[in-house]
This record gives sequence, C-alpha cells and structure tokens, in this order.
Amino acid sequence: MTYEQIIADIKKRCFAPVYFLMGEEPYFIDTISDLLEDTILDEAEKAFNQIVIYGRDVNSVTEVAQQARNFPMMGDRLVVIVKEAQAISDIEELDKYLDKIPPTTILVIGYKYKKLDKRKALSKNIEKRGILFESKRLYDNNIPGWIQDTLAAEGHKLTPKATQMLADFIGNDLHKIRNELQKLTIALPKKITYDENDVEYNIGISKDYNIFELQNAIGNRDVLKANKIAACFGDNSKENPMVVTIVMLYTYFAKLLKCHYSKDRSQANLASVLGCSPFFVKDYLAALRNYSIAQCVHAIEILRQYDMYSKGYGCGTVSEKDLYKELIYKLMH
Repeated sequence: MTYEQIIADIKKRCFAPVYFLMGEEPYFIDTISDLLEDTILDEAEKAFNQIVIYGRDVNSVTEVAQQARNFPMMGDRLVVIVKEAQAISDIEELDKYLDKIPPTTILVIGYKYKKLDKRKALSKNIEKRGILFESKRLYDNNIPGWIQDTLAAEGHKLTPKATQMLADFIGNDLHKIRNELQKLTIALPKKITYDENDVEYNIGISKDYNIFELQNAIGNRDVLKANKIAACFGDNSKENPMVVTIVMLYTYFAKLLKCHYSKDRSQANLASVLGCSPFFVKDYLAALRNYSIAQCVHAIEILRQYDMYSKGYGCGTVSEKDLYKELIYKLMH
C-alpha cells in the first residue's frame, strides 16, 4: 500500500490492526504515525487508551507486546504507538506475539532508517494482519514534484523557479521542506500561487543569490553575475558551503552532458531525461551552445579538483572566498 493510500484510509477512519512503518525516509513514517496518533481516538479517550512507547526506553519487544495485549478501558480501541523502534534489538521476536494481540488493539511501529527482512516470519505475518510500509527516500529530481504535490493538496501552487530555489537550498530533507512550506501557507494563507519573491521574503532564500542563479549565470557565461553570486557565497560560507555548491555544479554539468548525448531534444523528452520541469529545459539548451562536450568534461575535472580543495587538501591557507573566485574563473575561461 502506498503512502497516499494509507493517509486516505486513515482520514476515512479505515484502520488496520498493525502498522509497521520502516525505511530510510523518516518524513513519511512520522507523518503516518502522527496522523494515527491524532485521529484514532478523541482527546478524552487518549488519556486511558493511547500508549506511546520509545524504543530506547524498553529492554525487549516483550514489553511492547505486553502493552498491546491489554484491553481498552471504557472504550472500543487501545492504541499502542512505538516510536524509534529501530532501537529494539529483538524486534523480530514480535512475531511470537502478533496472534495474541486482541482485535481491539491498534499497534503502530515506527522503524526508521532500517527495514525488516521480508523473507522472515515477522514481515509475512504483518502483511497478513495489517500494513507493512517501506518509506523510501526520494531522489533529488523527485523533490520539486513532491513540493508541488504537497502544496497542491492544500490548494496552493509554487512557481517552477520558486520550487527549484527551495529544492536547491534545502536539499532532500522533507521535514525541513515541509516546515518551510508551512511558513508560506501561514504567512500568506489566501494566496493561491507563491513565487520567488514570496520564498525570499518568508523563507529567507535570496532570489538573486542562490545556486540556481549561479548555474544559470555560468551556463549563460555571464561572468559578472557569476562572480557576484560567488562573492556572496564566499562571504556567507556557513550558509553556502563550497562542498555543497560543487556537488550542485557537478550535477548541472552532468545534466548538460546528458543533453549533449540525447538524440531527442524536445522539451518533453529533455525534461524527462533531466528530471526537471519543462520550464527549465530552455536554460539547459542555452547552456549547450556555450559548453561543448569537451568543455563539460573539463568543467567536471575542475570541480573534482576544487572538491578536494574545499575539504582542505592541497590548497594551503587559501580562503573559501578566494577558492570560489578561482573556481568561477576556471569554469568560465
């Protein structure tokens, strides 16, 4: 069952007896667990029939099973929520107790950054009785789409440029992205479409001095603009660490190589190949005229060299601001 299906069922109050939420992406695990915690019981019932356990606080999964085998007090359901269950070393032993848990109990287990072996008995038993959900991390090229979908569910939109700014600035930390989106919806609840000015004012990401604008300046060979942004990054290296900038620029030139080798350069195909909105394809096509295949390969070689420098290898006492200046010069000359 998908994340969206689970959320939809919970909102319809269609609950499973067991939820085992596992995997690398904590956001989806936390969101499902929190929604169950807020939805199943009302506030009066929670005092008697909702138990929250943290994995680090129990010695064995037996303690979880003992709580789950109790019956509700003055109610129809007992809800047992186990958070940070990855700290429970004998979690596989839960299989011994599942069949003994009464039907009045809903057991929710959050098992972050790990996953069960689906060949073993516990996984198979959970799938028979309830929901075994694997929360997978999103690839970077899926983040903009996730941002758009998350806002759309609340009746809002974000322009492509503003979306990319947010994705580039925060990365793939979905919790952080969700928090920043909430700033927009709280500050501007009646606005339907948010743009880069809204992101700059309410989130604090400069619409002129960000990695997205640096990439475009380099791609357009706009030396003045690229140097202005690089100088700003150098003056604010804590907010713009060079090692992160280099990773983003490497990704940019790797995408340019994909464009060069793509036989079908239609907007739709390149958007698919690059994993970006069709809105940005024109920027990559413009950069192709300024960077040949050989120049893209050379740029990647330069970035590898400055990646080492940014980590303190082979650059002596050169400041990060000066390294930025050198890097931009070499990429554009």
